[in-house]
Amino acid sequence: MSCLHVNLDLVRKYDVPGPRYTSYPPATRFTEAISWDSLRSCIEANNRLERPLSLYFHIPFCQALCWFCGCTTVITRNRDQPRAYVELLRRELALMAPRLHPGRRVVQLHWGGGSPSFLPPTEIRRLGDIIRQQFTLADDIEAGVEVDPRDLTRDHLAAFREAGFNRVSMGVQDFDARVQQAVHRLQPRELTERSVAWARELGFGSVNLDLIYGLPYQTLESFERTLDGVMALNPDRLAVFSYAHVPWLKPAQKILARRPGLPAPEVKLQLLKLAVEKLTGDGRYVYIGMDHFARPGDELAVAQRQKKLQRNFQGYSTRAGADIYAFGMSSISQIPEAYWQNLKSLPAWQDAVQAGRVPLYRGYFVSQEDKIRRETIMRVMCDLSLDYAALSRSLGIPFQQHFARELASLDDLEADGLVRRTAAGLEVTDLGRLFIRNIAMRFDNQLTPPGEQRHSRTI
Repeated sequence: MSCLHVNLDLVRKYDVPGPRYTSYPPATRFTEAISWDSLRSCIEANNRLERPLSLYFHIPFCQALCWFCGCTTVITRNRDQPRAYVELLRRELALMAPRLHPGRRVVQLHWGGGSPSFLPPTEIRRLGDIIRQQFTLADDIEAGVEVDPRDLTRDHLAAFREAGFNRVSMGVQDFDARVQQAVHRLQPRELTERSVAWARELGFGSVNLDLIYGLPYQTLESFERTLDGVMALNPDRLAVFSYAHVPWLKPAQKILARRPGLPAPEVKLQLLKLAVEKLTGDGRYVYIGMDHFARPGDELAVAQRQKKLQRNFQGYSTRAGADIYAFGMSSISQIPEAYWQNLKSLPAWQDAVQAGRVPLYRGYFVSQEDKIRRETIMRVMCDLSLDYAALSRSLGIPFQQHFARELASLDDLEADGLVRRTAAGLEVTDLGRLFIRNIAMRFDNQLTPPGEQRHSRTI
């Protein structure tokens, strides 16, 4: 893929609210009406076969609130909380593990948050031991963990390596001190550089860095300096997120809305254009789609070229066919027939686990039509193409007939150069990668009605 040139007129046209499609239907469609009794039979059916497993653990703790944050967090300076939380994770695992087929291997492991590096090294090692006692980890496991360079030590990273992690992701957001102060996240560049160096010394096979554009006081000049500084660290992957302003979900974001310095919409679009063109300009990174960039030889880029890329609640993944079993407050599990989410508040989750109950909050049973649309949307998001004949065979439907209305709706996307259509299928162009959520939305029959603010904007 050559350097991608961003057309700002198209960005303006297609910048609308829409799902991120880490699941289909998205989590906004989950319902509290789901019962554990009905879900339990679904889980039992899922465990009749030795399907691969993906495990997710939500570690919610942060020592301070970043005002842009959209994650489910617990802000605390109480360093005694992690030990109690890990003990409850052990008890939650003990509730679910007997229901899982003993022959299932864990091919993917992820700890997110919050910040898993809030755990002291002793608790990191302890949780790693608990997981190994309950599960069989594959030799080629993809194990990733999110860390915060501000409270990270070398011993934290050594503990993560001992727990089996081989990938690490670090939040940077922006290197500019004024921007950092405005969003309540002071993180000198030296801390990030030190953390990346430690990760490489300790043998982490992949380092990912996260950036955000659209934050207060960002300018083209300042953000280009951040991009230059990040590229100098040679990360294997980069995520460049648009600041998702969802104050109806995250009230702390109202602070940013009241502060001066938020980039005007036109400047925000220019920041996006700068990031995409700079990262892809010399072929150093491939634009996977949405927010993600990877080196051409990275597993993500290779899997996409081979049409083996997947997408789930951990984002893009190379592990096909793995069911996600998730633990900790607010975490979301996914099997082909259902999704379910844990209780979202720490006290409610704690009370349920202490009482020996599965901490179920809400969920969704996937219909046959949902499965058809889910696979179609995921192939758009991951393969950047649709093969009508192959999908007809795999889904057991006459694909073009089933999606006749949706395919006919693509005229404007094709006219704008986002897709190419032939009699055999559809291909997303290089330019179309930037608008992949908009393309996927054409195959979604459960979109939120216009005017209901339930999703972040697509660009």
